[in-house]
Amino acid sequence: MNECGGCGVGSNGTSVPLASFRHVAIIGPPNSGKSTLFNRLTGLRQKVANFPGVTVEQRSGNLKLEDGREIVLIDLPGVYSLAARSEDEQVTSDVLHGQYRGVPRPDAILLILDSTNLARHLLLAAPILALGLPTLILLNMADELSRRGGSVDPAALSGQLGAPTVLISAARGDGIASVLQFLGAPARKPPVVELPVLNDIPHCRRWAGQMGDHARYQAPAPPVWTRRLDAIFLHPVAGPAVFLVVVVALFQSIFTAAVPLMEGVRALVAHSGSAVAQLLPDSPLRSLLIEGVWGGVGAVVVFLPQILLLFLFIGVLEDSGYLARAALIADRTMAKVGLQGKSFIPLLSAYACAVPAIMATRTIENKRDRIATILIAPLMTCSARLPVYTLLIAAFVPDRPILGRFLGAPAATMLGLYALGFLGAILTAGLLKSTVLRSRSNPFLLEMPPYRWPTARGLALRLYDRSKVFLRRAGTVILGVAIVLWILAHVPFQDGKVPPIEQSIAGSIGRAVEPVIQPLGFNWKIGIGLITSLAAREVIVGTLGTIYGMNADPASRDLHEAIRKDLTLPASVALMIFFAFAMQCMSTIAVVRRETGGWKWPAAQFTYMTVLAYLGAFAAYRILT
Repeated sequence: MNECGGCGVGSNGTSVPLASFRHVAIIGPPNSGKSTLFNRLTGLRQKVANFPGVTVEQRSGNLKLEDGREIVLIDLPGVYSLAARSEDEQVTSDVLHGQYRGVPRPDAILLILDSTNLARHLLLAAPILALGLPTLILLNMADELSRRGGSVDPAALSGQLGAPTVLISAARGDGIASVLQFLGAPARKPPVVELPVLNDIPHCRRWAGQMGDHARYQAPAPPVWTRRLDAIFLHPVAGPAVFLVVVVALFQSIFTAAVPLMEGVRALVAHSGSAVAQLLPDSPLRSLLIEGVWGGVGAVVVFLPQILLLFLFIGVLEDSGYLARAALIADRTMAKVGLQGKSFIPLLSAYACAVPAIMATRTIENKRDRIATILIAPLMTCSARLPVYTLLIAAFVPDRPILGRFLGAPAATMLGLYALGFLGAILTAGLLKSTVLRSRSNPFLLEMPPYRWPTARGLALRLYDRSKVFLRRAGTVILGVAIVLWILAHVPFQDGKVPPIEQSIAGSIGRAVEPVIQPLGFNWKIGIGLITSLAAREVIVGTLGTIYGMNADPASRDLHEAIRKDLTLPASVALMIFFAFAMQCMSTIAVVRRETGGWKWPAAQFTYMTVLAYLGAFAAYRILT
């Protein structure tokens, strides 16, 4: 037994075989490699990144052992203690105590700690071991520990903690056999060990330090390149400048590197549509497939390379550890509007999609800060806006250099739209935090991960998953809207003939909303697109593709050419600004209702964003006209 002031005293219990494990929780501090281990054991592709706050809810996956038994692994949000202060910490605490609805209490625990930061991460061992569940302690990133000159004796640490302890590298797969051996062995009651009083932080820290000393732990040297790069990236002047250069380079690359791939996809869509058209006789089915499916879905699928390139860049920045530094830089700006740096990570996630971004606000302890972040997250320019922006920019903005090859007019326009969304979010946050959501400011604490090389496998899986999400939406939501729109555009029949689209039900709907949107420079076709895009923002591209695909003039079936003929430059700018501010996404509305526990906040959010979008588009159209 160990001596520790403020510790409870117990005696070693007898190891008694219990039933086999059925549910096992994976827990650890943020950025310790929980999701990497979870993915390796289950074969699932849960998102992992080199900054904290990625996992914000419990995820489950099955692991099949050699003897045929299956174990349910539960990946929990990263925490430093079980004293829940935020929503994600509450999830972890509730699951471990068997209080999370629909999830049984785990039979065992895999406690994963970063071996390169053991002195801090051992603080979590005391409350976890106090739960009395069979626990395997995994000292992760063993390869990095050795490479940086550190060492630890896992056997000695195991003796002090009273729990089996092994060195592993979840990323490389080293030590996984020991994990499988623990999971496959008969469950045994863990011995009773003396632990510090859980709410006595000084005693916990002293205890963690003693554990490290007994295990002959030698802390690794700080990575040389981490110190050198942080001197630049965290510099009060150079840091923001580097961040700006990175963002500009990202958008310029989207418009240059993605163009050949987009042209290839566009040619493939056109060629496949022509091939199908030649195989089918002139019939309603042929019209539906060519004008509805190929015209609607194909118009959106063309933008897949651009979206994947955006996610590739974000993935590199996440996995390298740079975004954690960007959050620290952004904290200075966030503090001026009453928010903290923890809001930056959800807002950054919103550039991909607002739905996971809103869920990521669970890491924010202050409830008012969390609601404010939820309300402004949809103002960040998500990937669903990218097809809309790209379509209009390609139609109206000439490809002229502004800063030579480094920045062209299309990229500058796109950058301006992203900046507009961010500015709208910041100003809205300042208004909310100075009025209805006023609260005390909290200090921002963030553990800086070391810089790491992103893995090709991790990036490839991320892009594969994103492709599935995009194509699934194209094959469900956008396809469904295209089919319904095609039907509405072909009825009612007049003397047994298909009516002109202006006289169809779809045209009538567009004409009905036209007086409301006419002050913005929009016509009835855009009106139909605004209605259908409530399902998802990018649906407007598919809607316009379907509408113009039914045009008798073949030249007008080219979407860019049709947009140029149908919209003026001021109207196209107004449309981009409308989409920069409008909340055209039912999925986002649904998740806001779930996260806030009612309809009050999502209703207020949808209203203020729609009003802001209308007024912004109106002002832009009038000024440019």
